[in-house]
Amino acid sequence: MRNLKYTLLALLFAAPVTYAKTPASDNYALYCVQCHGLSGNGKGVNIRDMSVQPRDHTDAKAMAGRSDAEIFKVIKEGGLAIDKSVQMPPWGDVLSDAEITDLVAYLRTLCQCVYGASK
Repeated sequence: MRNLKYTLLALLFAAPVTYAKTPASDNYALYCVQCHGLSGNGKGVNIRDMSVQPRDHTDAKAMAGRSDAEIFKVIKEGGLAIDKSVQMPPWGDVLSDAEITDLVAYLRTLCQCVYGASK
């Protein structure tokens, strides 16, 4: 029940994120902030209960090392699809391919990076 309270609080405060409100940012706020945090820094409300810490989407160097195809795959198929944490769920039954593609682009705004380029 306590996690539900924090999840609901996170969703309530998700709107003030500094980035432009788009369908992708709405999906991020709905499905990702609980683990990855309001700003995408990997410090969501659920992290204290997780054995593997979530990816910091604001880390340009780390995110530039992931291709858009790899990010798409992990969102669609979950962490195990790319030999990462089982705690990253697959969202392919919830989000369309177009929504996932938009979410990948949104993640690039959080890290302010492109694949293969590190800051």
